[in-house]
Amino acid sequence: MIVTHVLDLAKFKAKAKLNGRYSKQLIRLQTADIPTTSIETAVSGAIANLAMASTSALVIYGEPQSGKTEMMICLTAKLLDDGHKIIVHLMNDSVDLLTQNLRRFKASALAPAPRNSSELLQTANGQKPAELVVFCKKNARDLEKLIERLKDMGKVVVIDDEADYATPNSKVNQGTKTTINDLVGQLIGSDGFYIGVTATPARLDLNNTFKNDTEKWVSFPPHAKYTGQDVFFPLDKKVPYRLTYLQQGGNPQEARDALVRFLVAAAYLNVVVNDEEKNYTMLVHTSGKKLDHEADRITIEEAVHALTEADSTDFETLVTSVYATAQQLYPAADPDELTGYVVENASRTSLVVLNSERDRKAAGDSATEPSSPFTIIIGGNIVSRGVTFPNLLSMFFTRNVQHKLQQDTYIQRARMFGARGAYLEHFELTIPTQLYADWHRCFVFHRLALATVKSELGSPVWIGDSRVSVASDPSIDKATVALDKGEMSFGMFDYTDELDTIVLANQTSVATLDALRAQLGNDALPQFLIEYITAVTAGGGGTLAIHTASSIAGSADANQAAISRDKGFMGKSQLEPKKFPTAVHHVKIFFNAAGRAKLFYKYKGSLQFIQNLNDPLAA
Repeated sequence: MIVTHVLDLAKFKAKAKLNGRYSKQLIRLQTADIPTTSIETAVSGAIANLAMASTSALVIYGEPQSGKTEMMICLTAKLLDDGHKIIVHLMNDSVDLLTQNLRRFKASALAPAPRNSSELLQTANGQKPAELVVFCKKNARDLEKLIERLKDMGKVVVIDDEADYATPNSKVNQGTKTTINDLVGQLIGSDGFYIGVTATPARLDLNNTFKNDTEKWVSFPPHAKYTGQDVFFPLDKKVPYRLTYLQQGGNPQEARDALVRFLVAAAYLNVVVNDEEKNYTMLVHTSGKKLDHEADRITIEEAVHALTEADSTDFETLVTSVYATAQQLYPAADPDELTGYVVENASRTSLVVLNSERDRKAAGDSATEPSSPFTIIIGGNIVSRGVTFPNLLSMFFTRNVQHKLQQDTYIQRARMFGARGAYLEHFELTIPTQLYADWHRCFVFHRLALATVKSELGSPVWIGDSRVSVASDPSIDKATVALDKGEMSFGMFDYTDELDTIVLANQTSVATLDALRAQLGNDALPQFLIEYITAVTAGGGGTLAIHTASSIAGSADANQAAISRDKGFMGKSQLEPKKFPTAVHHVKIFFNAAGRAKLFYKYKGSLQFIQNLNDPLAA
């Protein structure tokens, strides 16, 4: 019997109208044993806030290297399912970063297949796809061409990766716009949407970039396997990895020593730990100057070459160093076996210099994926943001800081963050002592600031000091930002007289803060603030004063509903200098006539508290 098939065109039309893409992406990740709880939290928050936002802009913030690319894939799928037709992903002006992200998007089997903007420009102008996902670098030429190509194609959703870089308007105080800021604004248009994704949102807030509203920001919490600031910059500085301080600021001998330790660690993992050989990366992150990259390359290359030339004068010196390092780092292992692995595989070493010269010469090549057991990547600015380094085992970091260390830039330079748990004890960060101390302080300030983002009302408070600046000064909108508010507050709560009873039990003890937190909860008094005060005071950083509460009902210039005041609440009389003459850390509760309250923290020292007092909706 012959079965006659009849074309059901309606059925295929229905299939052409793609749907269920978001759930397919979640299933893909779950099948690969990648948890999706954090992704679902961020995506659902972004979709909800996009629908409610009075402005077209919102920000998703999450830790560096915490899986934001997979989140953006899922977010794109959800936006497409919800009827948004054109999604533009903006990347920093780096071919390697764009290529890495585009490859991951395509590997996800997202439909429609993502395109590079250059691919789109090669198609006929009359071709207007029903749906479009396109990647574009943040440079003027590419953006101008893309804007022209997308003209009259409908609303655009812009997802801006590393949004605090290049996009904010650094001419905000001059009454004009930077080229990239202006072009991104044109791309969004009058009816489009902007979603900025970043680990460092301070600049977006203080710049009022596209009038983003901090109350509509979305947190992307890190996944369970993430190793971030708590691991690499713990408050007590007791790290679970190898932290090696440089004495000479990263001279050639120190670079060779770090290289040898990397070779030995990779050898140990492949000889003793791994079931099958894996490729590992050492990141040499020194200067932003190309000439310095070349000097670093020569130092590393000469050392590697010496290990492949048994008759060379340096062979004996380096092999002896490898052998001694193997004995020192892994005394229970066979040094002959580890040294033998290094010598036998030295010729397989892959050495890549990653800078803007590479963009032109090796576009499309995956420089960031380790291609040998010993992959060494040398770079400056391009490796600082966005680029992920799988199996990063060593970071030699000597980036000089001539003036203040800029918080957002250095947080982004923490390329060692990520899922490093499988080999964390073998990871090594080699860094000057002062640079680590400054970097550590950067993350302490950053974490305290992010705690204020969760406040029920009001803007975040960002923290800087004489060594650490919050963001690039020209990007801070001086018309709306208070550069030294002097204090920070957290979530709102209901005031009761019982709180003063707790305070009066002991006004100088951290235990009193613990008791207050037990009563108020973490949003009103973050655990990290208590840990910070505990660590600093234990290290000789002044003493603590916890003051009894005060009403702001009679304060005419205070925002009674938000419990805020442009110049702050904690003046000299509130600090009670006669009662607490040596206090540096001050904690005090202020409440309004309705019985709503906030806890405030003030540091009497060199800290600078910066807050945007602008209502972006009124701008």
